[in-house]
Amino acid sequence: QLVESGGGSVEAGGSLRLSCVASTRTFTNYIMNWFRQAPGKEREFVSGITRGGESADYADSVKGRFTIARDNAKNTVYLQMTNLKPEDTATYYCNADTHPRTIVAATRRTYWGQGTQVTVSS
Repeated sequence: QLVESGGGSVEAGGSLRLSCVASTRTFTNYIMNWFRQAPGKEREFVSGITRGGESADYADSVKGRFTIARDNAKNTVYLQMTNLKPEDTATYYCNADTHPRTIVAATRRTYWGQGTQVTVSS
């Protein structure tokens, strides 16, 4: 089970930090990702971090503004969002995946949180 928190409403230029706590004894088995979905749009990748936290990647639209981190001792992944823009408004979803999102894997196991709303006003 993945439980997100930290969403809210901010003005453009503001910051928020999202958290996602995983209920599992094998948190380090999972690559952790954040996705988002705006109304009327498809869900899109935002950021991901490797199992040990040594490497991360970001969508071009958030590079330089968002930072992903994980604390394996707390089974938690974070998304620090700064300089928020109205186009960042979306429901943000935490995702745990046994494989990188870019590969096809028959043994893939993936899990989703319920989402947390982020609204950025201009």
